[in-house]
Amino acid sequence: MSFGDTFKALSDPVRREILVMLKEGRMSAGEIADQFEMTNATISYHLSVLKKADLVWETKEKNFVYYHLNTSVVEEMMIWLSDLGSVK
Repeated sequence: MSFGDTFKALSDPVRREILVMLKEGRMSAGEIADQFEMTNATISYHLSVLKKADLVWETKEKNFVYYHLNTSVVEEMMIWLSDLGSVK
């Protein structure tokens, strides 16, 4: 994970909305796709960008892929931003 990948992932409003949805708990790719008016391929692309940035992780159960918010990366970013904002 790099901050570059993280900021790229966060730069898109659809990906930010997916993260907000995952705050409530895991969701399948289909459940995520149902919330948007776009193709499954487009949602898959957004999820792959979020995975590359380590903002989400996936688990596979039978025929479903579930996505979960990776709060450790979010916490790391918050600490970095907090340190950046502190004046010495």
